[in-house]
Amino acid sequence: MNTFGSFVFVIVVVLGLFESGHADLQMGFYSKSCPKAEKIVQDYVNKHIPNAPSLPAALIRLHFHDCFVRGCDASILLNSTSSTGNQTEKFAIPNLTVRGFGFIDGVKSLLEKECPGIVSCADIITLVARDSIVATGGPSWKVPTGRRDGLISNGTETLGPIPAPTSNLSTLQTDFSRQGLDLKDLVVLSGAHTVGFGHCSSFSARLYNFNGTGNPDPSFDSEYVANLKARKCKSANDTTTRVEMDPGSVRTFDLSYYTLLLKRRGLFQSDAALTTSSTTKALITQLLQGSIENFYAEFAKSMEKMGQIGVLTGSSGEVRKNCAFVN
Repeated sequence: MNTFGSFVFVIVVVLGLFESGHADLQMGFYSKSCPKAEKIVQDYVNKHIPNAPSLPAALIRLHFHDCFVRGCDASILLNSTSSTGNQTEKFAIPNLTVRGFGFIDGVKSLLEKECPGIVSCADIITLVARDSIVATGGPSWKVPTGRRDGLISNGTETLGPIPAPTSNLSTLQTDFSRQGLDLKDLVVLSGAHTVGFGHCSSFSARLYNFNGTGNPDPSFDSEYVANLKARKCKSANDTTTRVEMDPGSVRTFDLSYYTLLLKRRGLFQSDAALTTSSTTKALITQLLQGSIENFYAEFAKSMEKMGQIGVLTGSSGEVRKNCAFVN
């Protein structure tokens, strides 16, 4: 290669590296464009979460459901409109019990006043999920920012990627693998159920008619089944009652969810599935034998991975002015 050719080659490589680096997420992405952005998010969370203790679980679920469809691009926030001609993710069956949309809008409103058109809804979801768990005394994790908001939201796309509460381990493993997450991520991220609630309708078949047998799921602790039927899910058709995923510890981000799994008291079939494999059961045992700090560290690593699924950066997508509508 001649000198001029070498020079051009070097320039192209350098520019390519620059563009690639520019498009990556980064810590403190808004440090110059909106210096108070992350503090505004944190202050809003710290102000409102103490009065709404069930919201942290709802907000992390919102983040999870967003990232598993088209990546972490806030597509779950978009409303259906006559112009789109389709039902958006927000109104699809897997998301009908998802909450926290108004909370995200509240944060977005403050950020638009501070620095209009700068902070994406996708970054807000990710930051709020982290800060709300921290507000419960739970783990923190790194949230590099710079996500852009997606332009497309199609409800039919939720029916495959989002794991159902009735999923078995094989299905869960496939769903997570598609997102670049492994079995350890599956077990660790399921630990978020330590602060969550489940609707009776999501597991009533395990109480009343498992696999069409007319009997409870034999893998479900019989004493717990009787208790749930007597005090919580009194009908197989109950669609409104919510049950603590981690009874007695629902406001504390701890390891007791895993203890309940080994006692056959995980609410969802997808929870119970984590004990059906020697690999996942061993991971649960390792977490229980370790310190809470170890669990927090593992949870942080998995959340950081999840928060970077399919992100839009650079000139892709947009920064919405209103999280419910494309600009």
